[in-house]
Amino acid sequence: MTTIRDVARTAGVSIATVSAVINDSAFVSADLRVRVLNAISELRYAPSRVARNLKRGRTELIALAVADLANPFYARIVWAAEAAAAAWGYALVVFNSDENPDTEKRVLERIRNLRCDGAVVVPVGAADHYGAGALHDGAPVVLLGRSVEDGSIDTVTIDNLSAGSQATNYLLDLGHTRIGSVTGPLHISTGRGRYDGMVEAMKARGLAPDPAHVRSGEFREDVAYSVARDLLSRPDRPSALYVANGLMALGVMRAVVDLGLRCPDDISIASTDNIAGIGGLKPQLTRTEHPVLDMTNEALRMLVERLKGKGPPSGRSIVFRPALVVGDSCAPLRQRSPARRK
Repeated sequence: MTTIRDVARTAGVSIATVSAVINDSAFVSADLRVRVLNAISELRYAPSRVARNLKRGRTELIALAVADLANPFYARIVWAAEAAAAAWGYALVVFNSDENPDTEKRVLERIRNLRCDGAVVVPVGAADHYGAGALHDGAPVVLLGRSVEDGSIDTVTIDNLSAGSQATNYLLDLGHTRIGSVTGPLHISTGRGRYDGMVEAMKARGLAPDPAHVRSGEFREDVAYSVARDLLSRPDRPSALYVANGLMALGVMRAVVDLGLRCPDDISIASTDNIAGIGGLKPQLTRTEHPVLDMTNEALRMLVERLKGKGPPSGRSIVFRPALVVGDSCAPLRQRSPARRK
């Protein structure tokens, strides 16, 4: 295997001169440059890009750690991040934390061991779970979708309060006052923010959710299915549900069908999130959507800016506003249909 020493010997120059020609890192006279390039061509020497980058303190790798690869929402983020990273000249390495803080800790360690130039992370722990440097020990990090209590980290999120309040206000405008919720984990910023948005919307009209009508679906389809079956089997079930993400909405809609109920005749459902296929549900789901591609591109742009040594010393926060998309899954409050046999 041809080495840089072979090139130097053939060209009659030092290894440092060959390195300077390859990396364009120092002045080399035209005569010496031609000799080095001829030797490279003659020996068919292919310098290791990885080795060159490591010498420069770079790997040209960007890590992306998502919360749950089983969630189609994160598949869209991976697709968008890979395209954006390539456009900036980087390769993307994808990790799955599986909504588990212990797994996330191991993922962050692997990112450090791979010497990735930077990382985009969807954090899965509680906001106060991360100590100083836990997320950004050396390499720059941008948080995507969720936030933590660290003002030094750049963050790209949506307005979760607005997401919850928009969906809930739509249900309230239809006359629903007995509104339940399948929430995400309330220790995570998205779960807490969307539920707080729901509570604030109801409070503004002198209402409050019945604690018996609020269940955590843990941002999982199977868990949401289970809690929705239990909640909707109650004799005092709510007339409407706000579901905190799209994956859980799929589970809730399955529960509605399996219980022999009809949406929106028996239960109105509004959600937050846009995942593949959710727009094709029958009835079409009313939901607050956030611009996944724009958010992902912005996170990669901010990260590359940090890699270039730009940006303020403190962390920046970019907040996108969700938009309400009205479907057919909500209807004005009316007298409940007689219970059917299950």
